[in-house]
Amino acid sequence: MARKFFVGGNWKCNGTTEDVKKIVKTLNEAEVPSTDVVEVVLSPPFVFIPLVKDLLRPDFQVAAQNCWVSKGGAYTGEISAEMIKSLSVDWVVLGHSERRALLNESNEFVADKVAYALSKGLKVMACVGETLEQRESGSTMEVVAAQTKAIAAKITNWDDVVVAYEPVWAIGTGKVASPAQAQEVHADLRKWLHDNVSAEVAASTRIIYGGSVNGANCKELAAQPDVDGFLVGGASLKPEFVDIIKSATVKSA
Repeated sequence: MARKFFVGGNWKCNGTTEDVKKIVKTLNEAEVPSTDVVEVVLSPPFVFIPLVKDLLRPDFQVAAQNCWVSKGGAYTGEISAEMIKSLSVDWVVLGHSERRALLNESNEFVADKVAYALSKGLKVMACVGETLEQRESGSTMEVVAAQTKAIAAKITNWDDVVVAYEPVWAIGTGKVASPAQAQEVHADLRKWLHDNVSAEVAASTRIIYGGSVNGANCKELAAQPDVDGFLVGGASLKPEFVDIIKSATVKSA
């Protein structure tokens, strides 16, 4: 069965109430492919989730940008999976490179988060990716495989997991992995899943690309056979995000 194209918009730590209203208005008015063609999930800052849920068109979904590794309690500043579910939010982004790098989240910690979120009924965008130093040393697949292996060791059901490959050197830098570079890692990741999880999981799991995706490069990236969509950062705050969503039609052309 064909993998449905997936476009996630990660707003990160950006926006005010008025900014959010403008972004949502633009998206609500956009003509985009149907949910049969593309799944769209927006990830606003926690404080704006209720507002976005209230205003956003029903064919777009909402994600949290992170959640705690276990049940809530004395964890000041953290948000639990249970809290996210109580807002009728079905998705969460975990293991983003910024959290790995800035907050020192280890592969094992990320894997524990993924497993707990899934156990509470959340669907997960699980992020993996290498730094520029790691790419230049030729260890891209070693790094990405280790990150994926940690997750695979903690979960058995991949139905609610989307893997987001985001080369750290291409996030917020304007540098983009070439379509060939993106396809190579996505294909290697799919082969890893085939060899280490199952052929079924490899065939059905969506692997999306994140790293300075924009309206100008999205169609060429979307055309790659193992690129199943995007996790978009800065461009998800701009009108060109609509063009990125529309790039899903490349797969059905």
